Amino acid sequence: MKLRQSSLWILVLASAGFSVASMAQTDHSGHGAMATKPVSTAANSAMQEGVVKKIDKPAGKVALAHGAQKDGMPAMTMVYRVKDASWLDKLQVGQKVRFATDAADSMSVVRLELLK
Repeated sequence: MKLRQSSLWILVLASAGFSVASMAQTDHSGHGAMATKPVSTAANSAMQEGVVKKIDKPAGKVALAHGAQKDGMPAMTMVYRVKDASWLDKLQVGQKVRFATDAADSMSVVRLELLK
């Protein structure tokens, strides 16, 4: 009987060890689920309004302040790469724009319109 109980405990502890090891390799921060969730191309490429805060021509980037987005992202200022560096020559700090980001890379502006 004692041998059976010992074998049972060894089996339980061994199983627990395997599940702990597999949990250690899993991202439980909540960010992993967001990163692997498919993003709708239409939602991500929708034009949104923003204001130019900073232009970095050598890096090919622009800082844009934008309002809250439909996907739940709050209003904030973010730095984006631009698809076409010549767009930066047409921008001025404080200028209002409409822009869309790449569906696969939300940190890249792929469409840009100047607003008056």
